[in-house]
Amino acid sequence: MTRKMSLTQPEDISEEAIAPNVETENVLSVRGVTVGFGDKIILQDLDLDVRRGEVLGFVGGSGTGKSVLMRTILGLTPKRNGTIKVFGHDLSTANAQERKSIERRWGVLFQQGALFSSLTVKQNIQVPMREYLKLSPELMDELATLKLELVGLPQDAADKLPSELSGGMVKRASLARALALDPDLVFLDEPTSGLDPIGAAAFDSLIENLSSTLGLTVYMVTHDLDSLHSICNRIAVLGKKRVLAIGTMDDMMKNDDPWIKEYFRGERALRRA
Repeated sequence: MTRKMSLTQPEDISEEAIAPNVETENVLSVRGVTVGFGDKIILQDLDLDVRRGEVLGFVGGSGTGKSVLMRTILGLTPKRNGTIKVFGHDLSTANAQERKSIERRWGVLFQQGALFSSLTVKQNIQVPMREYLKLSPELMDELATLKLELVGLPQDAADKLPSELSGGMVKRASLARALALDPDLVFLDEPTSGLDPIGAAAFDSLIENLSSTLGLTVYMVTHDLDSLHSICNRIAVLGKKRVLAIGTMDDMMKNDDPWIKEYFRGERALRRA
């Protein structure tokens, strides 16, 4: 499979706006980010880097702010302080045109899929195409068919509603939508939650294959130890409102922080082994 097919650019974005800055090794850089709701601070002075081409697993206790950070990066939750750079661009200073070109280069799979219930799978996949591109209906149908094939869904799934799909098929359809614009960076929020062990393993393999074949950078919020062991190049651990540690699985296994030690070497983790 080749890297990406070139899609027609939207007319309102110039070539100069789409051309990325000279990029460093890091696709995503978070520095000093603080996020709070009212008097409650969720994240404080948090730093994080995500390297190009890696699968980064992002873990932490329930309620520590894993999804909050992802939503903050995506611009869905406001931050109080700090900077977030994606593809070398500071999202705080990007104008509307620049922001649109940056968003075109990422895809998102939310925890429950977040498919539009009244749209077919094919129509859901085409939503980003309609928002960012100017394509003929025939070309959008062809691209949607390619995305279905890419995530391993049968072609007859195209005209089904989300309610007619199994949980695993919903995840794959949501991933197909996340890949609709051939992104460089994909955000996955608990992609294997709700799946049985066989389905979760198959989804992990899919993510790993897509990452290596398409050169994707993957930011994955997960609690799944199997996913962390099998497909993640590095793991970042969130706790105490910041990133406590980041490194390989071997690094995590040697870390003596009490929460990290219990998570990766506790009784439940040892039963997995």
